[in-house]
Amino acid sequence: MTLSSRSMVFILDDDISIREALCTLLRSVGLEVRTFTSAAEFLNAELPDVPACLVLDVRLPGLSGLDLQRELGRTGVEIPIIFISGHGDIPMTVRAMKAGAVEFLPKPVREQELLDAIAQAIDKDRAARRQRAEVAAVRVRYATLTPRENEVASKVIRGLLNKQVAADLGVTEVTVKVHRRHIMEKMQASSLAELVRMIERLP
Repeated sequence: MTLSSRSMVFILDDDISIREALCTLLRSVGLEVRTFTSAAEFLNAELPDVPACLVLDVRLPGLSGLDLQRELGRTGVEIPIIFISGHGDIPMTVRAMKAGAVEFLPKPVREQELLDAIAQAIDKDRAARRQRAEVAAVRVRYATLTPRENEVASKVIRGLLNKQVAADLGVTEVTVKVHRRHIMEKMQASSLAELVRMIERLP
């Protein structure tokens, strides 16, 4: 991935010297950076809606880095996290990685390792954002289906034939074909397989 100013890295560390060093490094490769000194400050911040990641110290005043990771997960905030720690151990690393952390790096952090992890994390966030946008678009199209079209769609994606759908709903096969055509047009699906994939992605 090409690191660019259209991406952002949030740095959360209570050590000013580390914050400043990381800022200098990341800005030198064209990344925008915002720094925070506590989990509470980060949780209360208005974050820009751009591909991003969080470089997070494990030990912080107040909520720890691991506590913040858990809180973000609980509130549905989706942002890739790279942990950094001068006091990490294997159980701590395992806990962080199981909860979805991209990487767990020891301090002092090797610059290239951090840059590689950030590139991976921002790529991950960009892909997740794209996927969420695609699902949202499908949800909007799905909401345009009439109740009867919804019924037909639910049966069609289960593999029922037109005549089976017609029998289930007490309508003619021709009527089912008309509904199917409208469903495909509204959902912008070019095939039954594509329609199935779209609807299966909806929560």
